[in-house]
Amino acid sequence: METECPMDLLLIGGVSGSGKSVALTALEDSGYYAVSNLPPPQLGGLLAHLKSAGTDRVAVVLDVKTGGGLADLPVAIDSARAEGWTVRFLYLDATTETLVKRFSETRRRHPFSGDQRTLTEAIEFERDLFADLRSLGYSFDTSDQSAAALRSWVKEFVSVDPSRLTLLFQSFGYKHGVPLDADLVFDVRCLPNPHYEPALAALSGRDPAVVEYLERYPEVERMYTDIYHFVASWLPDYARDNRNYLTVAIGCTGGQHRSVYLAERLAQAFAGRYQVLTRHRQLA
Repeated sequence: METECPMDLLLIGGVSGSGKSVALTALEDSGYYAVSNLPPPQLGGLLAHLKSAGTDRVAVVLDVKTGGGLADLPVAIDSARAEGWTVRFLYLDATTETLVKRFSETRRRHPFSGDQRTLTEAIEFERDLFADLRSLGYSFDTSDQSAAALRSWVKEFVSVDPSRLTLLFQSFGYKHGVPLDADLVFDVRCLPNPHYEPALAALSGRDPAVVEYLERYPEVERMYTDIYHFVASWLPDYARDNRNYLTVAIGCTGGQHRSVYLAERLAQAFAGRYQVLTRHRQLA
C-alpha cells in the first residue's frame, strides 16, 4: 500500500533585505509552489485551494505590511497543522550594518522608511515586529552569505526531517561579529592559533595539516570534550522543549582554523544520533 506524501508548508519571514526572495526562488527550484508577500490571515484560504488542487509542497513569504501584520501567524500555523500540513517557519535576519549596505547598493527603498523614519530606524522597526515570533521556528543570519550560498543552505535546510531535532554546528570569526542565529556560543580564541604558522595561515580547519597541528595540543582536546559533553547533556532538555533546531556557534578570531576544526569534529560526533548540519560562516 502506498504511503500518503506529507503536505509540507514552509513559511518565510524576516527583515527586508535579508534574502527572503533568494530563499523563495531556491525553494521554487526545489519543487515548492512559491507565494510571495502573503498576509497571514489569507494563508488558510490559499492552503485549502492548493490542497484541493493536489499541491503538497508550498513555500510562502509572509507580508508584515498589510492584513494585520503577523499577529495572526500563530493561529494560522495551528490551523494549517490541524489540516494535516507539516509547518516550518524560517526567519531570516542580518546585521543592521549589512542591511544598510544592501539597501544602499541596490538603491531600493525600505518598505517602512519615509518621512518619519530613517533607514536604520525602519530596519529596527521591522525587526521589532518579529521579536515575539522568532521562537516559532528557525532563525538564520544571512549577513555573510552570498546569494549562491544562501540558496545552497536553504536547499539543505528543507532536506532534513522536520519532525526530528536538527543540530547546526556553525563556525564564525569574532572580528566579524557573533551570529544573530546562535543558540549556544563557545569562544575558542584561547586555543593555539594556526594563523601564525606561515605554512598553515592560508589553510582552514578542514585541512589535514591544520587538524594535525591542533591535535598536538592537550587544551584543544579538552575544549572539544567540554563542548561535546555540555551539548550532549543538554540536548534532551532542548528536545523536550519542542525545539526542532539548535544552532551551536563556535568562534575563534578569524573563523578559519580553530572554530572550523571543532565544528567539523563535533558534527561528526553527533551525526550518528541526530540530524546534523554544518556551516562555516567565514569560509562561505
